[in-house]
Amino acid sequence: MSNRQTADGQGAESAVAQQALHDEYRAALALRHTPGLGPRTWKRIAEAFPTLTDAARSAGTWPGLRLTRSTVSASFLSKAWLKAAEQEYGLVRERGLRYVTWSDPQFPRLLKTIPDPPLYLYYLGDVALMNTPSLALVGSRQCSEYGLKAARAMGEELSRAGITIVSGLAMGIDRQAHLAGLSAIGSSVAVLGTGLDRIYPEANADIWEELRTRGLIVTEFPPLTIPEPQNFPVRNRIISGLSLGVLVAEAAEKSGSLITAKLALDQGREVFALPGPVTQATYGGCHALIRQGAQLVTSAVEIIATLDHELRSALSSVVNRDAQLDVKDHAPIIMQSDGGRHEETRIPISLNANVQLENGRHIQIDDLAPEENAVLLVLAADVRTHIDVLGRTTGLASGTLSGILLALELKGLVRQWPGMYYSRKGS
Repeated sequence: MSNRQTADGQGAESAVAQQALHDEYRAALALRHTPGLGPRTWKRIAEAFPTLTDAARSAGTWPGLRLTRSTVSASFLSKAWLKAAEQEYGLVRERGLRYVTWSDPQFPRLLKTIPDPPLYLYYLGDVALMNTPSLALVGSRQCSEYGLKAARAMGEELSRAGITIVSGLAMGIDRQAHLAGLSAIGSSVAVLGTGLDRIYPEANADIWEELRTRGLIVTEFPPLTIPEPQNFPVRNRIISGLSLGVLVAEAAEKSGSLITAKLALDQGREVFALPGPVTQATYGGCHALIRQGAQLVTSAVEIIATLDHELRSALSSVVNRDAQLDVKDHAPIIMQSDGGRHEETRIPISLNANVQLENGRHIQIDDLAPEENAVLLVLAADVRTHIDVLGRTTGLASGTLSGILLALELKGLVRQWPGMYYSRKGS
């Protein structure tokens, strides 16, 4: 077969795949805008069929499968959704927005487990961050200097460990959460209560730009959606749903952050709370959460220890999914030695390599996932390699790479150094 024939075949396959994604989005819009359908019913329908397109084509069978009432099925079949769905579709197409739907491999796995997930999300930035080990860091808009500093410090420590920080792009604690996440490898995800065409609040325009280029911004709301009060509790279920747990850094007894904490409990997530001065009203919500069973924490290490099982499970999903790697047999990399000297070298990537740990134990490459191998084999014990170099060398997206590095750290194979440099443990 000629190169041209191969290219034509690949182009045709790509066109078919793109059409399938488009059809899934149209089906999701139809379900979203059908009167009588809500998130819990969307989930039942989505789980009953291979794709949303199949679900839409089989709407007549919904009552028999006990998915909906017959009136809802009839409403769908009569296209009661058409006007609203077409309006949203037009707005999205005009703006060229990107989206991920329920059936897409990039749709966040954790979000599918909550009782009332969205069927699709619009996004700006690195979509892979929706599937990295994440923690929600939330709190009050009106907060103390102590709360701001504590949230920033905890968030930075978690991000350095490769954990993505999820928050809601509000002022106060949310702003510090995003800044902390963006400061290190974990990065940050902002979940909006508006459409992607609106920066709210405008004072966070600087963080918006950083998230768009180095993190991720997501929303289930269509363009032109304004920041109405009822949107934010709905948004909060996604903040907690994307995360392995929720850390409330500072919250009064009636703070909206407590809604996120309650949603997290309903979703089976861990809830953590930072203690504060007993005389400070803005910590009343945190203290109430602790009395109700939330874990009192004062460091990121405590959170990571509590989430050890969940982190390992999430990382296993990250490293075992189909990643598109482009690692050559001899990959050129730029590294930094302990003395600060930079040099260019080429490390052979062998399929028969093994790694000796500091305790003398050997791990064969077959014991690791392919993506873990690709990262580990470009690291050396006596040379520190920057995270950007690892990304360029392996071709891995930043979100995927951060998860793999954390997995290797948990396995005792990799050491992280200041400045986002990494080396392999062992001799």
